[in-house]
Amino acid sequence: MPLRHFLLALAVVAIWGSNFVVIKYALHTLPPMTLAVLRFSFALVPACFFLRRPAVDWRNLGAYGVLIGVGQFGLLYLAMRSQISPGLASLVVQTQVFFTLLLAVRIRKEKVLGAQWLGLVLAACGVAVIASHTDGTTTPLGLVMILAAAFSWACANLLTQRAGRIDMLAYVVWSSAFAVPPLLLLALLIDGPQQMAAGLAASDLGTWAAVLWQSIGNTLFGYGVWSWLLARHPAGRIVPMALLVPVFGMGSAAVLLGEPLPAWKLIAAALVLAGLAINLFGPRLLAARVKPAQE
Repeated sequence: MPLRHFLLALAVVAIWGSNFVVIKYALHTLPPMTLAVLRFSFALVPACFFLRRPAVDWRNLGAYGVLIGVGQFGLLYLAMRSQISPGLASLVVQTQVFFTLLLAVRIRKEKVLGAQWLGLVLAACGVAVIASHTDGTTTPLGLVMILAAAFSWACANLLTQRAGRIDMLAYVVWSSAFAVPPLLLLALLIDGPQQMAAGLAASDLGTWAAVLWQSIGNTLFGYGVWSWLLARHPAGRIVPMALLVPVFGMGSAAVLLGEPLPAWKLIAAALVLAGLAINLFGPRLLAARVKPAQE
C-alpha cells in the first residue's frame, strides 16, 4: 500500500475514533435527538444532489437508514449524554462485529470457526469487566444502550451485504433521508420543542463545527475515502485498520477530556480488541495453515 493511502486510512480511523469526543462536546449544547437530526440532515443535503441514488431496493435503503439513524446513533447519543463515557462508548460499540457474526449464523446459516467463537468469548469478557466497574460516568443502562446500538449496527450490516456491490457513500447519504423523519419525531417527543429551540439558540461556532465534523468528516469524508481505498486494495489490507478506532476513541477521550484509564479499562480494552483481532485474522490464519496441508 502506498504511504499516502495508508495515511488516508489512518486519517479515517482517527476521525471515526475521535468523533466520540466531538459528540460529547456537541451534547453539552444540543439535546441528543436534535443532534442526530442535524447530523443526518447535513449528511443528506447537499450531497444527495451530487450522488446518484444507489441501485438498491427502497425498503433496504429505508431499513438501513432507520437502523443506523435511530438504532445506532440515536441510542449512542442518548447514552453518551450522561450514561457512558466517550472512550468506553467507542470500545463497546465495536461489539457490532460479534452481533453481525451471530446474526449471520442465525439468519444466513453461516458457519463459524472456533477462532471466531474464541474472539466472541474474549470480547464478552471485556464487556463483563466494564459491567462490573460501572460508576457515575458509566451506568448499566448506558452499557445496555450502547450494546443495543451495536446490535442495530449489526442488523444494518446484514442489509449492506444483501445490497451487494454498491457505492457505499451514496448508500449512506441516501439512507439518511429515512433517518431524519423518525429522528425528528423522537426529538420532539424526547428532547421537546423547548429544549430543541434552546439548544439551537445556544449553539456557537464550536457546536456547529462539531455537527459538521460528524456529517462531513465522519460520514462523507470517512465513508467516501474508506470506499475509495477498498476499491483499490484487498479488504484484508484496509479493514484491519478499523481496530484502531477504539484506540483513537479512548486515547482522544483521555487526552482531550481527561477521561481516566485505570487498569480495569485497559484490561477490558485489551480483551475486546483481542477478540476483534482474532475474529478478523483467525479464519485467514487457519485457512493459510490448512491449504499447505491439503497440498
